[in-house]
Amino acid sequence: MMKIALDATPLTVPSGGAKRYTEELSLALAANFPEDEFWLLSDQPFDGPPNVPSNLKTGRGPRNLLERRWWLWGLQGEISRLGIDVFHGTDFSVPYLPVRPSVMTFHDLSPWLNTSWHAEADRVRNRTPMLLRLGLATMLITHSEAVKKQVVERFHLQADRVVAVPLAAARHFHPVAAPREGPPYLLYVGTLEPRKNISLLLGVWREVRKNHPIELVLAGRRREDFPEISSEAGLYLRGLTPEEDLAPLYSQALACLYPSYYEGFGLPVLEAMQCGAAVIASNDPAISEVAGDAAILLDPNDQRAWIETLESVLANPQQLPGMRVRALARAAQFSWTKTAKLTREVYGQAVQRFRKKN
Repeated sequence: MMKIALDATPLTVPSGGAKRYTEELSLALAANFPEDEFWLLSDQPFDGPPNVPSNLKTGRGPRNLLERRWWLWGLQGEISRLGIDVFHGTDFSVPYLPVRPSVMTFHDLSPWLNTSWHAEADRVRNRTPMLLRLGLATMLITHSEAVKKQVVERFHLQADRVVAVPLAAARHFHPVAAPREGPPYLLYVGTLEPRKNISLLLGVWREVRKNHPIELVLAGRRREDFPEISSEAGLYLRGLTPEEDLAPLYSQALACLYPSYYEGFGLPVLEAMQCGAAVIASNDPAISEVAGDAAILLDPNDQRAWIETLESVLANPQQLPGMRVRALARAAQFSWTKTAKLTREVYGQAVQRFRKKN
């Protein structure tokens, strides 16, 4: 039996990849390892996942001024009280005192590659390299081999200290057959933020719409550092969209577009494929790793290539059924059960590595 604590801070925000990751991973770990005990810990109030197994528990936050210094004192006190064996920082963080094994999830390098992508990520930019330099993270998890290579090279880490563990789409993402009236639509699902290349998406759709009656649906919350998008005919801004509405949106779209400049994994691509959607995405290394040959991958800076590809798809819709079949086959290779089992192996490696070091 092992007691494992996971940082629940990502659960304090309404949406985002880190939130989805923390929810799905904690549920899958608890379900697949009933002999272990899992604790969600944060210094901020959060809503835990629904329908949790009995071995997934919620800890308490800081109780006094000293414990408000969470990463130095408060968290240490809580994990000592609970008898935690391994701490998993699900979003770039681990405790500041190396008194037990820890695992850090390093989602991607976007905070360091372009500061305009994350204008408010100074804390991560400054703190995380220090944590790595001091060796406070016993092991690291990335979501793709592409990001593992980037992390090892940029921060000069031992390759065996970093393990690529792919994500998965939730089970409720599946093909939904339902009649739909009106023109076909293109779909983007994700946060509206600078890194996602929304300007290319809008430009491509406007050009294609000159020759085809096609609409564009953007489903995702707008981050504060992203400018508001003016309304126009054929454009639908759904904002933060309930989970139960996403599978029908994916399933009924003519194609799902994801022109992001850079990703650590690209979970909306996998969600779309698990719904049997045709996907056109950027050729970012991590997205390419996830999509394989089940999507059309294009240069995120080449607007003309995106326009020509969509024009071709609209002119030759007979290619879409084949794309949908390949998408479903590719998505079937991922699962949260597999993610949980690989993550649990990393916890074991962290324990062994910590014992050898100490």
